[in-house]
Amino acid sequence: MQPESTNGTDGGGLAVPMAWLCAEYVADELLRAGGLVEPGSLEYRAGRRTLALTVYLCGNPQASSGTGTEDVMEEWLALTAYGHPWEDWVRDRLAAREERDGDEDEGLGLARETWRLLESTQLLATDLGALSAAPAAGLMVDESARVWLPAWQVGLTLGHLALRLY
Repeated sequence: MQPESTNGTDGGGLAVPMAWLCAEYVADELLRAGGLVEPGSLEYRAGRRTLALTVYLCGNPQASSGTGTEDVMEEWLALTAYGHPWEDWVRDRLAAREERDGDEDEGLGLARETWRLLESTQLLATDLGALSAAPAAGLMVDESARVWLPAWQVGLTLGHLALRLY
């Protein structure tokens, strides 16, 4: 039986570059192991995209081989930590990759599209800014108060928590 579509396989090759597939797999495994949100939910997808983008843009070949895993996890934790300028880091990494590799980096298009989706999608969530200020001020946060946030902010928090739980 023939596959329904062979679009984008370019003569039998993968339609999605292996580096991007690995980054998505790692992100998916981390989020599933954390069990923080229901797989398939908007929040889950935001977390998976955010983590996949982080893993991919780190470009650490040790991550897929299993060597230096502790160092890699520490790097991802630092990048996803509250207060780290992750948004700027992503933009800088995308620009550097584009300048360095241009069209040769097949995953770059997927990374750019993922970033576009994370920026343009808004999710209704608890105000993460209020959560960070409350403990310092000794205030209680009303978790039922919701604000619209870019998907990457929700995904970044979920991703960081999933990494901590792993």
